[in-house]
Amino acid sequence: MRCIIIDDDKVSRLVIEKYLKKTDFLELTETFDNAVDAANFFNSKKSADLIFLDIEMPGMSGVEFLEILDNLPQIIVVSAKEKYALQAIEFDVTDYLLKPVSYSRFLKAATKAKNKYDEESKYSHSEGIFIKSSSSSFVRLFYDDVLYVEAMENYVRIQTAEKKHMIHFTMKALLDKLPKDKFIRVHRSFIVNKDKIEKIDNNMIYMKHTEKNETIPLSKSYKDDFMKKLNIVNK
Repeated sequence: MRCIIIDDDKVSRLVIEKYLKKTDFLELTETFDNAVDAANFFNSKKSADLIFLDIEMPGMSGVEFLEILDNLPQIIVVSAKEKYALQAIEFDVTDYLLKPVSYSRFLKAATKAKNKYDEESKYSHSEGIFIKSSSSSFVRLFYDDVLYVEAMENYVRIQTAEKKHMIHFTMKALLDKLPKDKFIRVHRSFIVNKDKIEKIDNNMIYMKHTEKNETIPLSKSYKDDFMKKLNIVNK
């Protein structure tokens, strides 16, 4: 998770920076000693996944920062005073830490943020497409359920673990509607969901959740691009 620290107290910033470095799933991307500069950062369309935010700061308080900006990421308040906790709750902050913060308490708050982040990511990855199932109805196919797509003359077959769906569409038009980081064309007639690949052997792709160890051919013309998009570790 990409993290930002906003705190006018240098010692406090250094402590949180130290804790961030100790935590594998967190990455510090920016630090600010005032909320005004941080607000400009977000107003310039830059983003983060988690903010560690102080409340009492000159120029603009942490509460004012939360009031003026929309669509902020998760917030963990880090404050020397407990009295702002109720205000912070109104902004649906992930946690509220009192200074001085121990690493164990920091890690508990960070883990809560990570769990929430993972859940939201899982939901977003479950988005999908609607395909026509009859003259007047449409069925939603979630991206995570699609194993592969196969060209069938003037139709394409979308294969899931449970069912085959035939639609009147072209491969290129369908590929344009699928997330590029998830679906890869591997052959003139096939698009695969790379998350559903079991193994690759002799230019054949073995898919998960298919009957009789179903395989997909890997064409030479698509192989280089396909291999670049896989997370490969060479011995």
